[in-house]
Amino acid sequence: MTAVSRPLVTAAAVARPRRLPGPGRWLLHAVVVGLMALWLVPTLGLFVNSFRPAADVARSGWWTALVPPWDFTLANYEHVLSRQGLDHAFVNSLFITIPSTVITIMVAAFAAYAFAWMQFPFRNLIFVAIVGLLVIPLQSTFIPILKLFASTGIAGSFLAIWLAHTGYGLPFAVYLLRNYMGGLPKEVFESAAIDGASPTTAFFRLALPMSVPVLASLTIFQFLFVWNDLLVALIYLGATRPENLPLTVVVANLVNSLGGETHFLTAAAFITMALPLVVFLALQRYFVRGITGGAVKG
Repeated sequence: MTAVSRPLVTAAAVARPRRLPGPGRWLLHAVVVGLMALWLVPTLGLFVNSFRPAADVARSGWWTALVPPWDFTLANYEHVLSRQGLDHAFVNSLFITIPSTVITIMVAAFAAYAFAWMQFPFRNLIFVAIVGLLVIPLQSTFIPILKLFASTGIAGSFLAIWLAHTGYGLPFAVYLLRNYMGGLPKEVFESAAIDGASPTTAFFRLALPMSVPVLASLTIFQFLFVWNDLLVALIYLGATRPENLPLTVVVANLVNSLGGETHFLTAAAFITMALPLVVFLALQRYFVRGITGGAVKG
């Protein structure tokens, strides 16, 4: 009798109608949506002004452009891209950001796997030392590293900026990846070892596929850090190779040279924002899983 009635109870529980959110839930959603709207207002104003002529920007607020008659133009973007060298700087930013992100993630993934699943002398001590590098200010490293690059003849080259960003990004990357990989199922790696899999095979066939969420989160962090960087690029490239400067430095120079022509600066700002926004939207579904997993596991 019990065996017959159990499926009926289960079916009744499944068929039970879903409860609607209570007033508190609706209030929470309304507050979150309101905060998001307030956060987006300055960005919306910047976006609208980037399509407005200089006279309209100086005469009225951006919200007046949302009602007819509309007078939008692409002249600001054409001017910035054709006359201010942002197209060349955009390519430089790509050439700086992509290798800096890939190298950092590759090195950090190998190191994190070693700290999580391999045994070697002073493993915990070395890991604590790497994590301790997070508290060192970047400004205190500029002169020693710049002297080192100058002595080796790579100062001002893309290799110098790649190595610098890799060094600055590795402590956080190793910390995040090690905590996530340390929480992966131990039985999976033990079974692979029994079947004769080497640590290299286990890393590429097991650890990396299971760590996709945290790798995506780390890609977002590192990409945004390098893409939006101004100071590191200015220190390691600006003094000797100004032709290699990225987009952030060129936009900062626009602020100094154009003065009150802010309608050009709004267009340059949105050109700078375009690619990071695409990267975040492409990887955002992994973002929360990767961050929470790396924070609580290990």
